[in-house]
Amino acid sequence: QVQLVESGGRLVQAGGSLRLSCATSGRTFSSYTMGWFRQAPGKEREFVAAISGSGGIRYYADSVKGRFTISRDNAKNTVYLQMNALKPEDTAVYYCAATLRSIGSPKYDYWGQGTQVTVSS
Repeated sequence: QVQLVESGGRLVQAGGSLRLSCATSGRTFSSYTMGWFRQAPGKEREFVAAISGSGGIRYYADSVKGRFTISRDNAKNTVYLQMNALKPEDTAVYYCAATLRSIGSPKYDYWGQGTQVTVSS
């Protein structure tokens, strides 16, 4: 069982930056593919970014490519999402997720409770 706790969400102006963190429990963090997802009001949850266990492979949604960077520190059991050039349409609850499947799999087994990011125009 893996527990995920997100932090770092807050209100920010358009064009600003935020870094989200997701701290995890467990002793095998480097075995997990980690992902970030988001859900805006009235919309379905969508994929944002993913990173392989070693950190060597990263995927991004087209909507965030070039603005967001996913990274991980396996010594700290933590994954990050650096968000730059934020837009009002980035407003959403951001969720951290983990899976033992490969980074190409869309299925994640463990989810955090989410952190709210609000971008004002």
